[in-house]
Amino acid sequence: MHIHRPWQVAFSLLITAAIAVPALAQQSEAPAPATSPTPAVPAPKKPPKHKPAAPATAPAAAPAPAAAPAAAVAGGVKPTLLGQYGDWGAYTASPGGKKICFAIAKPSSSETNPPNRPRNPAYMFISSRPADKVSNEVSIIIGYPFKPSSEATVDIGSTSFALYTQQDGAWIKNAADEAHMVEAMRAGQSAVVKGASAKGTRTTDTFLLRGLSQALDRTDQDCK
Repeated sequence: MHIHRPWQVAFSLLITAAIAVPALAQQSEAPAPATSPTPAVPAPKKPPKHKPAAPATAPAAAPAPAAAPAAAVAGGVKPTLLGQYGDWGAYTASPGGKKICFAIAKPSSSETNPPNRPRNPAYMFISSRPADKVSNEVSIIIGYPFKPSSEATVDIGSTSFALYTQQDGAWIKNAADEAHMVEAMRAGQSAVVKGASAKGTRTTDTFLLRGLSQALDRTDQDCK
């Protein structure tokens, strides 16, 4: 049985607090603030060790449509863009002196049933933390609170992987399948995430995988 790791929620918050992503055109369960592109996410049961600073404006020349460095985190450390590869941005940062690397993207399309439900932006990111001996861990921030005790799924080609959920985050249910899922994503065209909100709305988010393999090669190189 997969054992939930509470720090995953805090780490997801750290990453999303460090990244400003343009608001999606699609709608969801929790309206995003009109004045800020930074996603609003619920606080974890264990709050992050470091409180993110207020967001700063991303440089106009940044070539990252999926994600751009925008907020100082962990004692003034700001994520550094290593490169933009298709839909995926590769980043590195060292919050608390511990280096992390991650590839991040937003969905290319999102659907809700019933339609036109308001929601916050969704993200998928794959992170490595050498100090914790963690490599290529897949995390999803969905933009609304999942239905309690519910599972989500991610379909890559003809293969489906079960995800466990907490608040607005999702991670692979069987940790032993994670490396297989990442390899499938490297070779695949898209990853389709399906889940249900606490209010019963069903969502389908499609993440295009073009550029992911190159982004992961870059983060693997930086976080050996």
